Amino acid sequence: MAVRRGVWLVLALIGVAVMVSAAGLVFMALLIGGQPTVAGNSVVLMKVSGDLQETEPGGVIGQIFEPPPTVRSVVDALRKAKVDTRVTGIIIRPAGTAALWGKVQEVRDAIIDFRTSGKPIIAYLEQGAEQEFYLASACDKVFLMPHASLDLTGMASYELFLRGTLDKIGAYPDVLHVGDFKTAGNTFTEKGFTPSHREMAESLNRSLYDQMVQGLAQGRHKTDAEIRTLIDHGPFLPEDAVRAGLVDDLAYEDELDDKVSLAKGTPRFTADHDYRRISPQSLGLNKGQRIAVLYAVGMISTGQSSDGGSQVVGSETMVEALRKIRADNSIKAVVIRIDSPGGSAIASDVIWREVMLTRAVKPVIASMSDVAASGGYYIAMPAHQIVAQPATLTGSIGVVMIKFAIGGTLQKLGMNMESVTAGRYADLYSPARPFSPEERAKVQEQMQATYDAFVEKAAAGRQITPERIDAIAQGRVWTGQQAKDLGLVDELGGLQRALSIAKTRAQIDPDAEVEIVTYPQPKSFYELVQAPFGVEGSSLLRMVLGVRDGKAVEALTAPLRVFRRGEPLAIMPNVFVR
Repeated sequence: MAVRRGVWLVLALIGVAVMVSAAGLVFMALLIGGQPTVAGNSVVLMKVSGDLQETEPGGVIGQIFEPPPTVRSVVDALRKAKVDTRVTGIIIRPAGTAALWGKVQEVRDAIIDFRTSGKPIIAYLEQGAEQEFYLASACDKVFLMPHASLDLTGMASYELFLRGTLDKIGAYPDVLHVGDFKTAGNTFTEKGFTPSHREMAESLNRSLYDQMVQGLAQGRHKTDAEIRTLIDHGPFLPEDAVRAGLVDDLAYEDELDDKVSLAKGTPRFTADHDYRRISPQSLGLNKGQRIAVLYAVGMISTGQSSDGGSQVVGSETMVEALRKIRADNSIKAVVIRIDSPGGSAIASDVIWREVMLTRAVKPVIASMSDVAASGGYYIAMPAHQIVAQPATLTGSIGVVMIKFAIGGTLQKLGMNMESVTAGRYADLYSPARPFSPEERAKVQEQMQATYDAFVEKAAAGRQITPERIDAIAQGRVWTGQQAKDLGLVDELGGLQRALSIAKTRAQIDPDAEVEIVTYPQPKSFYELVQAPFGVEGSSLLRMVLGVRDGKAVEALTAPLRVFRRGEPLAIMPNVFVR
């Protein structure tokens, strides 16, 4: 009887969850059913903050509550405001940006494009570190709050090494890799930088620093040398930032319309979350012939994609989307938008094959966001052209495999693990001990074959020799600027540049608007009810614990969470640049 009552209780809870989800969807539809009214003389207030994800969060919660700004939502808002006659100007407020530099450059490019409209766009900083100031410098004028500092100090990158911790608990990381610069396993095997690891980190940091200097110099009408000198004297008090010509004036936000003419009459302020709801079609945008944008965001793994906090690019989801795109004759081209450090070499190869089949039917362009490295680069290789931001982290053509031998840890805890095997290599991936020399040679042979295939396919895609690819591969990460110089990417720019190339290859008028069809396509009502929160348990835990930037945690734990035992990984080293 108690069991029956328990079953009915579980069923009742499921029913309540379904009804709550359904009610949420109805509420969402009522909430956003109509477009907001935009009056004449409108000034759009845009806040650029957070991770600037590529896609909005899934699930009912992500649909009901106001989502944080994404790269696409910020860029689209700027494109709409550029042609919207009701909008006379923009105040942009960069605040607490946690994205890497590729996405920041994407937004900066959109600001520069908006300025061609002749409408004023001014930046307001409550505080300004490098990324916030880099964005602000693209605007007509930069204002700083009177008692805020301009924290312009340079470029730093950080990497975490866990070998000392693992030694303390008796765990041994048995890591095999192909490529002198394939340092993804160094997090676990080393206590600090190896010479090749440091060389790569310094090269990336220097390239990104030079890009920041050039952008600030152009934006603030100074020479590169002047900007370098100023950076070495930062951070700046507000008055010093004005005297140095880094900002134009000091003001509180309510004083801006007194200092700058934002409208011919009295300006009417429109919040960005309202302006995002303005249909681009109502302004003559996003209509015409159709181009697909296929998002590949997160770790690459076998199975279905996940759009929760720990995003996963599932090979099955990607294959399904590419087959739909190929079969849809109304779609004239496809842009694969990649923000991925890689992952499973097998899943990457599955996606690679499907991209190859697609490029035989219609134009395929790869657009790289913050990161498109290792497996992320692998799935871009078949594209007709590859477009990356100068600050994109890409390359990392190499393979790594990680096995943790925890026999020592078990002994420290008074535990013992024994096995019974049948087969010469049945115990190959034993968690209790490292590889034997014979096992190591066997695994290394398989990994070398995976690396050789990676190099050969990269050579075919880039139309250069495997020897040339091997020389610049070796697991090394490059910035997009470096990758273009080496021939790993074709052009520098963002999604808009990739779409422009796609139009040309599809023989669409370069000046014509196109309809963007997004893949993977939005979830159905049934799928939303199945996963009402659209967030994995680990992401919920991060939210509860108040962890603001989970990139480091997710990257470090990915081999344990996402991949299968003994799986060769085409994954980028853990480089966190700020």
